Formats: sequence, structure tokens, C-alpha cells
Amino acid sequence: MIESAERDSGHAERELITGAMAVVRGALAAGCNFFAGYPITPATPILLHMLQEMPKIGGIAVQGEDEISSIGMCLGAAAAGLRAMTATSGPGISLFSENLGLAIMAELPLVIIDVQRLGPATGGATSVGQGDVQFVRWGTGGGYPLIVLSPDSVESCLSLTVEAFRLARRFRCPVVLLTDKEIILDRTTVELGDHDLEEGDQRETTAPGVDPLVPFGSEMPVRFTGSTHDPKAMITKDPEVVDALNRRLLAKIETHRAELSRVSLDLQSGAETLMVGYGVTARSVRSAVRQARQTGCRVSGAVVQSLWPIPSDALRQAAAEAKRVLVAELNPGLYAREIRCILPGVEVVSMHRVDGRLVTSDALVAACRRG
Repeated sequence: MIESAERDSGHAERELITGAMAVVRGALAAGCNFFAGYPITPATPILLHMLQEMPKIGGIAVQGEDEISSIGMCLGAAAAGLRAMTATSGPGISLFSENLGLAIMAELPLVIIDVQRLGPATGGATSVGQGDVQFVRWGTGGGYPLIVLSPDSVESCLSLTVEAFRLARRFRCPVVLLTDKEIILDRTTVELGDHDLEEGDQRETTAPGVDPLVPFGSEMPVRFTGSTHDPKAMITKDPEVVDALNRRLLAKIETHRAELSRVSLDLQSGAETLMVGYGVTARSVRSAVRQARQTGCRVSGAVVQSLWPIPSDALRQAAAEAKRVLVAELNPGLYAREIRCILPGVEVVSMHRVDGRLVTSDALVAACRRG
């Protein structure tokens, strides 16, 4: 529920909203007309807001009997041409695994909101964590890529949800918005701006090498399969056809890394230390960069909003002069592993916590000064 709103002549609309409400606003702005989900802390507010808002626009919102049925309904809706979204947390994203693979193989556009909490298993349902960062890349059979975006504020929950729907249609694949408990439950005043899609974006504008979706119910015959298939969706074992399919599923995302890259850089000439964060830890990184510079440290900052494919070029640019990189995250150092791979020869320090508490800017500044 929106607690306050104001509109001044000549100024952008400002509202006091939560991250969950911002996600819902973004979904509606992107034309979402189908939602299915199951209650799970801390993603439940998104389900509740969607159940409240979707009937107002003639859309459909369903509380499924569990996570598996919820994502299954979303796949069916996407196959019928609807703009579908679901939301869950760690245990639920684990249950999504098989259907994520089906969405990749069937090339269905779908937006998945993963509100992370402390794991594993039930873990700390009301504690913050970022432990799903590797799962959303590798958590389905075959090793095929997903696009994963990570908002670091309430406002970016809105804008990146809109972007997630655009990318899901453009690449005909699942797109994960990987957020966390603190971002989703945070309440702040934001300038909403105009995030409605332009008329041209309402079309199915696919990327090069991606065929437009032909939904069920159209005049053309439509075949649907999770098995390897030829261009007519007929199951095949022909090695050349199978190879072409699987390489295309990889290439349609991997060859568009530059287009998918979203990194906010705050670079300082001569900086020997680079601080990297995403999600809620981005706030500590931004604050720590300012504080460290006030103490005389030369430091740069990078906030990653496109976790997968990893924005290699942008991070290499940010670390061009750095002797070491501090990676702030709320897991056992999962993203730091990836950064070590793309920055050989640079010391990568994992500044992580797994106790349900946030990485503080003071801890990052202290590590910078010890360097």
C-alpha cells in the first residue's frame, strides 16, 4: 500500500514505497499480465501486491499450491503470449530448477524475482543473504546461461524489473532479478519517472539470431518440447542439428555481453584498490569509497547490476590500475571467485559475511587502509 504521494507541476512524481512495491510497479509498467507465486519469506509482499494490483488492469494473479506449480503456470502463460512473472526466495528457486531448464530449451520469456535470504535450506528466513548468486547461473541441468540483474535500491527495483521484461522478450529466455530481503523490504521516497514502455517496445523485438515467439492460440501450428529439436521443434538425435541448437542457445546470450553489461563505475586515477558490490552491499561500497578518499586512500568503486553474464570488460576497466579488489557480499565469497578468474594477477579479497548481518562501510575502509 502506498502511504504518501505528491505531484508538483514540472517535477517527477515522488512516492514512499518499498522495494516490493517498486518491483510490482515495474512489472505493470512493462505490461505484465500474468503472475503466479507461492508465499515465502521475504518474497511474499510481491505476491500480495500482485494479487491486489493485477485485477485492476485485467491481468491474472494466482497463488499456486507450491513453487513448482507456480513457475509451471508461468511457463504456460508465457507460451500463450502473456507477459509472465513469478517471485520466490532460496528454497523456492531450488524447486524452480527443472522448469528453468524447460524455459531455456523452449525459449520462453519469463521474469523471476529471487528475494534472497540467509541459507542453506530454511536457513534464516528473516535474515539477509546473497547466497543464490551462483545457483541462478548454474542451478539447472546443461550449464546454459540465464540473464541475471541485481538492483541495489528501491528505485532500481522498478527500472530493472522493466528492463528484465524487455530482455526476456528480446532474448526469449528466463531473466532473474536477484535481489535481497533488505532491498525488497526497504521503504524510501523515490522519483518514479516515466518507466512505461514506448509503443515500439510493446512488440516482440528479438535479438539477432532469436526468432520471434509464436504463441499458442495463433493461426500457425505450434510445437512445444523440452527435448533437443530441429527448427520445426521436431525431436531429433542428428548430431549436427543438436549441436546447432545448443550452440545457438549459448551464443544468443554470450555474444551479447556488451549489450547486457550494467555496471556503475566511480573511478579515481591512480587508485590501487577497487571495491566491488552488488545488491544491498553496493550501499556499503559507495559509502566506503567516499570515506576512504577522505582519509587519503586512492580507491575506485564498481557496483554490478548485471551479475550474469559477468560484465568482464567493465570490471577489467575498473581494475586497470588496481593492485587488489575488495568484493563485498553476503555469502562465502561466491562472486569473488568469478572476479579472480577474470582478473589474474590481481589480489582479490572476499569481504563477506554469512551471519545475517551487513558488510559495513567501516570494515571496507579499514581493509583499504591496511593495504
